[in-house]
Formats: sequence, C-alpha cells, structure tokens
Amino acid sequence: MSKQIRIALIGLGRVGEVFATQFLEHIQTRHIAATIIAVADHNTQSAVALGFAHSGVSVFSDGLEIVKMGDAVDVIFDLSGNPDFRQRLRTALRDSNNQHTVIAPTVMANLLWAFFDEPENLPETHASTGY
Repeated sequence: MSKQIRIALIGLGRVGEVFATQFLEHIQTRHIAATIIAVADHNTQSAVALGFAHSGVSVFSDGLEIVKMGDAVDVIFDLSGNPDFRQRLRTALRDSNNQHTVIAPTVMANLLWAFFDEPENLPETHASTGY
C-alpha cells in the first residue's frame, strides 16, 4: 500500500492514551502506510498530547475541530467514550458535506486493540458508544 491513511484520534484519556501510543508504535515499527495527523483532547497539556504536538501533529482541545480539516483526514477514531459527543461528531461531519472521512465504528477500535497485546479488552464504556 503506497497511499498514507491519515488518521485522527479523539480522546487521549486513560483508554485513548494507550490506544494512541500503541497505534503509533505499530505504525512506526511495522512501517504501516498510515499516519496520525491530528489528535484532540480537552487536556492539550498531557504528556501524550504534547508528544504529538512536538512531532508536528495537530492537537485540538475540541474534537469537532478535526471535522474542519475536511478530507485531509481519512479516518477518525473517537475514543472519548461519550455517546453525546459521538452524535455531535457525526452531525458535524454530515453537515460539512465531507463524504470522504469516516468515523471508525467501535468494533474497529476493538479490533485494533486486540493487536496491541493489552491484557484487557477495550473498556465497556468505549464499547457502548455505538457506530
């Protein structure tokens, strides 16, 4: 695969931080044609957010800002665990007329999590946020 898949991650809390760092590690060590181009979390001063910023990744305090990036983003992983936010994200993406970017279903986050060799499953609070 030669085209880079451009990924945005929303939510860098307890689950999101592990997901983001493990995902980035797999991308880098396995030379996967994917890149994390944006992250969002209310705490932009967390170690993981600052690490992404230092690497040139766009960091936002509001995940809805990622929608403004348009089709520069291929896939959004919403790890916020907030069903209301997930609905607002879907609505914002639809209202932007962006027919390119997809919000990864929770089942895809669970699938990737399985590759991370984490001892636990993705917490249920993140499994219940719907598509």
